[in-house]
Amino acid sequence: MITPAFELTQDPDFLTIIIKVPYARASEFDVYFEGEDFKFYAKPYFLRQLTLPGRIVEDGREKASYNTDKGTFTIRLPKEIPGQYFEGLDMLTSLLAPKKSRSAKPLVEEIAASGELEEDEEEEFDWEIEQTPYKESAETTQPLQYCYGFGNLRSGVFQRLQDELSDVIDIKDPDQTPVDERRRKRLAAEAAKFEPDHYLADFFEDEAIQHVLKYKPWWVDAHKKMIALQGESHQEHDAHTFVVFSEEEREQLRKFTNKSYLLDKRSRHHVYLGLIDILLAYCYEICVNEGDKNVESSWNIRKLSATLCWLESFTSIHDVLVSFGRRVLCYPLHRHFGLVTRAFSDTVMILQLGKAAVLKCLLDIHKIFRENDPAYILNDLFVTDYCIWIQKTKSKKLAALSESLQKTTLTKSHIGFELEELEAAAVLVQEEESMLKAAGTVSKQQLPSSESETSDSEESSSTSSSETEGSDSDERESSTSEDGKINSLQGTLREERTAPLIVCNGLRQGTNTSTAEVSDEKSKVSLQSTSVPGKLVEELEKQMHTAIRLSEQPEGLATASCVLQEQEENRVSEPDRFSKDTTRKGNFLEVSSKTNPLLFLCSTNEDE
Repeated sequence: MITPAFELTQDPDFLTIIIKVPYARASEFDVYFEGEDFKFYAKPYFLRQLTLPGRIVEDGREKASYNTDKGTFTIRLPKEIPGQYFEGLDMLTSLLAPKKSRSAKPLVEEIAASGELEEDEEEEFDWEIEQTPYKESAETTQPLQYCYGFGNLRSGVFQRLQDELSDVIDIKDPDQTPVDERRRKRLAAEAAKFEPDHYLADFFEDEAIQHVLKYKPWWVDAHKKMIALQGESHQEHDAHTFVVFSEEEREQLRKFTNKSYLLDKRSRHHVYLGLIDILLAYCYEICVNEGDKNVESSWNIRKLSATLCWLESFTSIHDVLVSFGRRVLCYPLHRHFGLVTRAFSDTVMILQLGKAAVLKCLLDIHKIFRENDPAYILNDLFVTDYCIWIQKTKSKKLAALSESLQKTTLTKSHIGFELEELEAAAVLVQEEESMLKAAGTVSKQQLPSSESETSDSEESSSTSSSETEGSDSDERESSTSEDGKINSLQGTLREERTAPLIVCNGLRQGTNTSTAEVSDEKSKVSLQSTSVPGKLVEELEKQMHTAIRLSEQPEGLATASCVLQEQEENRVSEPDRFSKDTTRKGNFLEVSSKTNPLLFLCSTNEDE
């Protein structure tokens, strides 16, 4: 048999049940209802047991109809007490539970303690857990495995699936790690992860953050409607008026297996505080992504919730808020304290809307984890149990929880990262930079100061020009002395040139003396000019070449070629002498090669 899809609505006098049975035989169906029980059968669909939150009666006003186009049965049943409000009509998993199993009381209990249990249910719920001092115990008495998960009912899960769960949670080997040690490791990891530069960047450049803070999720409008209706009628209204479940969400509720949870007082505290922690992370995710889901949605929720990521068991609402605030400023992309306060206010609104709104959020988280590998394991540890448990929770408990959460305060000093000091220091640095920029702008606009700077620059330029003129005069003096030496060298060359130079072989012996003197004179000039700049050396070389003139020997190219041959021989012998002198005195003069002017003189003689 197939359990059909169904939904329930109500008005002051009637309860309406809509059952979807496509492809069923409309001529063959059975309906049974009495008191709080309702059953329906239309082959192949069978609604075995529907336990209603209030009593209905058969008095002739009941009515049933079938829509062949949609394949739906609509059954209207009168309430036994007209005007009675049926709570929890959206909690489909709870409605499908058999009546005998709706109680979570143990099968064996003390009779004397029953009265105390009833009083405990009615008294005001204290959200602060009593703390007991830590006591050292022997290793033999410590449990081999520590519990975690919803209501701390699980153990040994991570020991079997350590490889898969290493990417889901931050704590290593949780089965052997007690709760106090988990908390110490978590705080140390958060302190190491906090980056002041990232926080200050988001603090000063918050355009993107201010944009996402303007986003309004569905619960904002639902909360406004609820406040408006309560202000007008001062009565409690059906959650279906403000919270609407999609068909996919209803289908998921029908798939859940109904359970009963045996939780003591301490475990119930952990469950309620863990619910706040998970809702805070979910509200942050919805705000920063503006309601859209992406590949980071699963990571954001489980990373910001210490309940999911570190298997934390909180002891107070303030501890939950501090943990969430620290993780927001350490892990996600947007690290701004405004996002912490926004998630805080959104969680208060969701709790005030009642368990229908809480269930809708939990179903969305369940879907996000279900579509992510390996985060789906967190559904088995926490979210699925929360979806089933919240349907049986009393609305008064959630109202008390939202009121306590609203009264709790969270400031930047509670986070523990010295945020106020960081912001004050950054503001001072910005003010100093702006003052320096302003002072620079004012100094540029002051004319007297600019004129004085101009005069100073003129004085410095005149001083530098005078120094340049002095250096130029020194260079001229040194060049004059060198010119004198060159003139003496030219006179020597002219005296040697008076000897006959027509026959080269006959004059070889006579010219050796002159070439030796010329080479000696060259060496002297080169050694003296090692301290002269490179330009002067090149000028000397040009003058030495131009000193050899053949104007007195116009006979032809024989004389020029002879002199050229002798000069080339002297050049061959000169590098050896230069290298000896330089090795002896530690200096070396390298004369750049230039075009021989004798070639041009010879060509001129031919033309003449």
